[in-house]
Amino acid sequence: MYTRYLHDSIQEAMGYFPAILITGARQSGKSTLSMGLCENYITLDDIMMLSLAKNDPVMFVSRLKTPIVIDEIQKAPELLSAIKMAIDSDRRAGAFILTGSANVLDFKNVGDTLAGRIALFELSPLSNVEVEGMSRLFVEELFNDDFNMDTPHIIDDETLYNRMLSGMYPDMLKSAEARVKYIWLSSYISTYIERDIRDIENIRNTDKFARLIHIIASRSGAILNKADLSNASNLDTKTLDNHLTLLEMVYQIKRVRPYYANIGKRFVKSEKLFFTDTGILNFLLGIQSVDTMLSSSYIGSIFETFVYNELYKQVTYLLDGTQIYYYRTLDKKEIDFIIERHGKVAAIEVKFAKKVTKEDCRHILDLQRCSIDFHIGIVIYMGSHILPLGENIWAVPFGQIV
Repeated sequence: MYTRYLHDSIQEAMGYFPAILITGARQSGKSTLSMGLCENYITLDDIMMLSLAKNDPVMFVSRLKTPIVIDEIQKAPELLSAIKMAIDSDRRAGAFILTGSANVLDFKNVGDTLAGRIALFELSPLSNVEVEGMSRLFVEELFNDDFNMDTPHIIDDETLYNRMLSGMYPDMLKSAEARVKYIWLSSYISTYIERDIRDIENIRNTDKFARLIHIIASRSGAILNKADLSNASNLDTKTLDNHLTLLEMVYQIKRVRPYYANIGKRFVKSEKLFFTDTGILNFLLGIQSVDTMLSSSYIGSIFETFVYNELYKQVTYLLDGTQIYYYRTLDKKEIDFIIERHGKVAAIEVKFAKKVTKEDCRHILDLQRCSIDFHIGIVIYMGSHILPLGENIWAVPFGQIV
């Protein structure tokens, strides 16, 4: 069993907040984590328990022995008002640990129900940091004035390729059999994603929705062009927006905002779209082996998606307002990721290549010249050596960003 990086932060929050909400995709480890924090546990996947909760939420909550874990809270969002009443009558810290495989606070008429009473945490699938048992965070060290470029830890290519192929869900990392992984991924798509979304909203045309998921897979890491996506999926813009929002609510995609800098340039305003796990992404692309993945025309976007997810997970661990963006000007100067922390900016370019040159960081150099907030530039690549590419700009092997 892996130690989750957020465990200590959640445990600390339980000493201050009456309720904790842990959200994230199904099978990302929420139940395992929450049960390690509290012995009393119920799940609303249990039909009888769900029926009782929906029929009389106030009575249901009043009979619970706290502290307690309520798993899959999105199935009965009406419980949140009853939990608020219970908290207002007894504000003991750590009474309720709620988990949800959809972001229940984005539901209609729910958003502010527990404002001021609840601490929010997002649990992604496992990160390389967690799998390797590392305590340090590359994203945090980036912003140190004495950033150490001699980090000794490195993950070998074979391990990275297998993690890129299978993704970072705990069950996928445990299984070595390709057939078992195929069955797991197939079941995940058909059972969890489609079922969870139907629990949130009635989708009239599930075939078009399924087609949209496959189309999006071919565009992970690309700038979101809604008009083009609407035409390709044969969905009107309103329905497309709704489907994208639903996929975000169940943590299958992320939309990354563009970074706007006050440096006298005009910027692209569209978002970038990423799948939240490359195992799901590869399955949707029909990729089932490392060799097929490495020879695929999608390998660049798969690698960028994998890097994005690792960076995003580390950003969520920081719990200090650090944000991740992308950068693209109208004259096509583009940087894959911008991480902004405490007023400083780290620019990160991603290259699925064994060799890099100064040409690969030319847009980072342009940003460095223009921005007073620029702190460091990094080109992440698949080589084995840390290389200087300019003043405070480095090429860093991907295996060292954990």
